[in-house]
This record gives sequence, C-alpha cells and structure tokens, in this order.
Amino acid sequence: MSFDWPVYHLGVIDSTNTEAQRRAKAGQIENCWLVAEAQTAGRGRLQRPWLSSSGNLFSTAFFREPGGISVAARLPFATALAVSDMAAIVAPGAAVRLKWPNDARVDQAKLSGILIETGGQGQDFWVAAGIGINVTESPEGTGQAATCIHALRGDTLVSAEDVLSVLRETFARRLEQARQSFDPLREDWLKAAEGLGQTVRVNVSDSPVVGVFEDMAQDGALILRLPNGERQMIRAGDVSLVGRT
Repeated sequence: MSFDWPVYHLGVIDSTNTEAQRRAKAGQIENCWLVAEAQTAGRGRLQRPWLSSSGNLFSTAFFREPGGISVAARLPFATALAVSDMAAIVAPGAAVRLKWPNDARVDQAKLSGILIETGGQGQDFWVAAGIGINVTESPEGTGQAATCIHALRGDTLVSAEDVLSVLRETFARRLEQARQSFDPLREDWLKAAEGLGQTVRVNVSDSPVVGVFEDMAQDGALILRLPNGERQMIRAGDVSLVGRT
C-alpha cells in the first residue's frame, strides 16, 4: 500500500511531476512519494502554473500501475477523493466539494491542485499523481479564489508534513479502490460533486457549453443536459457554476 512507500524530500526543484518524468526516463521507476520544499515551475491541469507558496505541500505519488491506462483514467477522481478524505481528518469542519474532474474546493475556493501524468508501457507503465495542497497559505493572483488548511481549521497546528502523512493513507485506500472498479469510486465522487443538478458552463476549446450537470459517465465524462433536452458528454474542459467563478 502507498502509505508504506518511501518519501523522498527533494528541497527546491522545478516540479515533483517533472522529477518523476526524469526518473522514469532514466529507468528509475519506483513506488514512492516525491516531495519538494518549493517548486520553481509547478504546473497544473491544462498546463496552468501552480503557485508554490512556502509551507504548502508539493508532492507526487510516483508508481508502477499494473492496471495500465484503464486504472490511470480513474485516478483524477480517486486522487480528488483522497484529498477530500484527508481534509475530513485534518479539517473536519470543512465541507469539501469536488469540481469535475479533480479539484477539491470549499465554498468555491480551491484547496488542492491535481495533475495525473503517465508514461511507459507494459511492466513499465508508470503514473505520476501530482498533488499540491494549500496548507499554510492561500495563493493569490491565480484567477480564482483559494483556501488553505490553516484557514479551514482556524489554527496553525498542522504542517505540510502532517498533511502528507494523512494523505499517504487516504491515497492508498483510494488507489486500491480505483484498481478494483470504477463504479464505487464514481458513486463516492458524485456524492461530493460540486454543481451536480445545477446549471454549469464548460469551456471546451474556448467554446462555452451551458447545461445542467446531470451525471458522470462510466468513463468519467461529464454529462450535461442541454437547453434543447439533448445530453452531451464532455471529456475535457473547465467547469464553472453559472453566475459564479
């Protein structure tokens, strides 16, 4: 299980996911956690920069995935649930909601950024599950509201290392769930889904699509009910609640 994987503290580097890619290219694929004190080139989904404020958690779960791409496709949802599980333990009063596909937010303020990257094939298929969590600071200038563990708790008694310790266990459980089947994972994700049953806007290649967030498909696609009654599946895009950011 992944909470037994070694943790490598890397100091200041470009990004933990980039370090995972370097290790994979060098044939150094190992089930482990890569953790940075700070990142100089952190990045998130859709190639957005991830601001690396001191005291926050910058980590990547780097591992071989015997289930290949079919399991890897479930990991954005599994990882978001792992973050939500972690928050329920370290900040139990926080109402974490999951924005499709993998943002963890509280009152529309972002708590975590997740970036799943893969490579290799066969026995050497690997996954880098990059997880950035705002622990001590809520980054500004990102174009969206943000929050952090300290703000949710109302104190400063939890460190990034404490958060990582819990995250390693919650990630292990959700990874095991993802390897078994997508159905229970999908059900758990939908219970925490932000905007389910509400009107949302999805920017798909800079073209907005508006509809009611009705469901999530078996492959993880967002299912929208359009104003004309038709259903549309969306597999990539940026979601926002209509009237909110």
